Amino acid sequence: MTQATGSAGAPVYGFVGLGVMGQPMALNLARAGTPLVVWNRTPERAEPLRAAGARVAASAEEVFARARVVFVMLVDETVTDAVLGRGGPDFAKLVAGRVVVSTGSTAPEYARGLAADIEAAGGRFVEAPVSGSRKPAEAGELVAMLGGDPDTVAEVRPLLAPMCRETVHCGPAGSGVLMKLAVNLYLDTTLAALAEAVHFAQRQGLDLETFRAVVDSGQLGSGITRVKVPMLAAHDFTVQAATADAYANTRLIADAARAAGIATPLLDLSSELYGESVRLGNARLDMSSVLTAIEARTDTAPPPVTD
Repeated sequence: MTQATGSAGAPVYGFVGLGVMGQPMALNLARAGTPLVVWNRTPERAEPLRAAGARVAASAEEVFARARVVFVMLVDETVTDAVLGRGGPDFAKLVAGRVVVSTGSTAPEYARGLAADIEAAGGRFVEAPVSGSRKPAEAGELVAMLGGDPDTVAEVRPLLAPMCRETVHCGPAGSGVLMKLAVNLYLDTTLAALAEAVHFAQRQGLDLETFRAVVDSGQLGSGITRVKVPMLAAHDFTVQAATADAYANTRLIADAARAAGIATPLLDLSSELYGESVRLGNARLDMSSVLTAIEARTDTAPPPVTD
């Protein structure tokens, strides 16, 4: 297959998966002038990319036919395997001679297996899971944790500049997603704790704007508190990172921890809360909806014992 080139003869790059994170990431590439061909399972998600000058492909196969480097940002491992045709006769034809850049969160053993299969088929693989939610993705402020062969990582790294403010090479395939799991452990438990603190303040009758001001004025103030405290106070769960994805990430982290014999007591408690929020119907709402699980526990708790 011959790779297409842009109007100035520049190589065309591919992007498959235009969800909550993938769409703004691809838009930043297109707006930076990167010749881009994109595809998404839900076609209307590709329309903003068309408006930004990207070519919208009719299939993932067309993306791989036109681009030598393809970014893949799909919801989970099952969907990734299905889109790539992994395990089927067309997989090798799709990835041979291509660099596949996986930007989603997966299990480390999955990343290693996918890397081995792509390399056996004549392709190359870089994992580049990103830290950040929708707003950092829109602002091009993500942090990518790269795993793979150093030469291939060096080739891919400059392409990430429109999407990421930092790129860190963590080691061979599997290292990047392990680093992402470690970062997500911190994020998931921190957000659950922040939601519990907001719940405590609200139920004690404190003014939540004052609570926000105090938190942001001290050493605990961060990008998370500045974005999430107003959302928690208003029960605004407009999706930045979905609750179902946060819950799935906690399970990935727990699985990796158990395989290594590592205890994760805070993660385990947080995972229970994210799972409860999913069961309350919040799967596709923002992960800050974990607040509703905490509220539900308060509302169903026995009344305090009084003398």
